Amino acid sequence: MKITLPTYQDQLTARRRMDGHVRHTPLLQSEMLDRAIGGRVLIKPEPLQHTSSFKLRGAMNAVLSLVEGGHTAGIVAFSSGNHAQAVSYAASHAGLPATIFMPADAPAIKTQATRAWGATVVPFDRLHDDREALARAESARTGAALIPPYDDARVIAGQGTLAIEIAEDAAALGLTADAMLVPVSGGGLIAGCALAMEALSPGTTIYAVEPEGRDDMRRSLISGEREVNGPGGSVLCDGLMSPNQGELTFAINRRRVAGGIVVTDEAVLQAMAFAFIHLKLVVEPSGAATLAALLSGAFDGRDRVTAIVLSGGNVDPVIFQRALATLSEE
Repeated sequence: MKITLPTYQDQLTARRRMDGHVRHTPLLQSEMLDRAIGGRVLIKPEPLQHTSSFKLRGAMNAVLSLVEGGHTAGIVAFSSGNHAQAVSYAASHAGLPATIFMPADAPAIKTQATRAWGATVVPFDRLHDDREALARAESARTGAALIPPYDDARVIAGQGTLAIEIAEDAAALGLTADAMLVPVSGGGLIAGCALAMEALSPGTTIYAVEPEGRDDMRRSLISGEREVNGPGGSVLCDGLMSPNQGELTFAINRRRVAGGIVVTDEAVLQAMAFAFIHLKLVVEPSGAATLAALLSGAFDGRDRVTAIVLSGGNVDPVIFQRALATLSEE
């Protein structure tokens, strides 16, 4: 079956549609970080977004698209946390009910925030339940529209608005990013970024960043097929635990993403501590993966301009304490 991929024009439409609904987050710089890696770093801090994650961009575009089409029957989604909060927030602002299927072991801060925006949360077993099947059954039963977390043209287009802002704000500084590092789970964010940068900054090389044992994107780019993550692997970056790349996302990424970078849990925790001390940002493990790639040397940022996406800030307090504890170990 032929699939329809989103385009850069879809991203421009998404940006106009979401004007006033999502924040244009700033592009930050840090002399301390630049000195540490020997290059120049442009930081996109999505912890400063509504719901503290880039996920709002995709969810809001999808929800507003449905509203424009006259949909009133509600929304259903499945997510480990940040997409759940984003859909709940977007649905609430559109006056639509939302039902979200979330892993029973999702960080409490994410589950609580999802409920706070008015959604009904239905827990499932991450290891044994088919989350997508559960959500599709709910959609069929109620008529609610399903908004997947990444493999959806509306979601990809919305998330790509992040990269449009990066390219424009960098240009305003007289800069062009040589490389861009993006955290990857199902590939929706990096797909949207790749489309936008292809149009606005074609000389920027895009790299995926993944946790140890969850590097299906890196392996998929090498093999040319959608690889699957096996059992085991890091569980620290709970937002980067999709079993494999989406059909839509990989169709975009396979020709536009240069390669994958793997980061350790230790590097991620140290990056979270660095962000708190030197950038004054609270970043969750998944959101700190790109910073970890730079600080650990997994990606060499010397003598070039590197844009990085800090994708979210919804961190469990216990995990954040672990990150700060690395400071006493140095």
